[in-house]
Amino acid sequence: MEKRRYEITYIIRPDIDSASKEKLVKRFDTILKASGAKIDSSKDWQKRRFAYPIDKFTEGTYHIINMQTDKPAALEEFDRLAKYDHNILRHMIVKRDYTKEAQDDKKADK
Repeated sequence: MEKRRYEITYIIRPDIDSASKEKLVKRFDTILKASGAKIDSSKDWQKRRFAYPIDKFTEGTYHIINMQTDKPAALEEFDRLAKYDHNILRHMIVKRDYTKEAQDDKKADK
């Protein structure tokens, strides 16, 4: 089965201290890796103000993960745990279509 590329974006509550934030990010990166995903990048994007309050917060820190996996269980596990973690205000998983990169990868495999 061919590995597919995904982008996961999640918003971390603004009142969390930096040590707890790093622990949270590391925990979710580890969950993805343990489920068979390969993480290309995992980084904080920026702290942004919301258009409307989310759980009484008006801003949050966006974190973005670019990854590859051929196992849907990795995404399902991330989704399940992110829903119940009170430090994550929102999350979104998007399948990425890197057409040029996919073509380059196929050429390199031959």
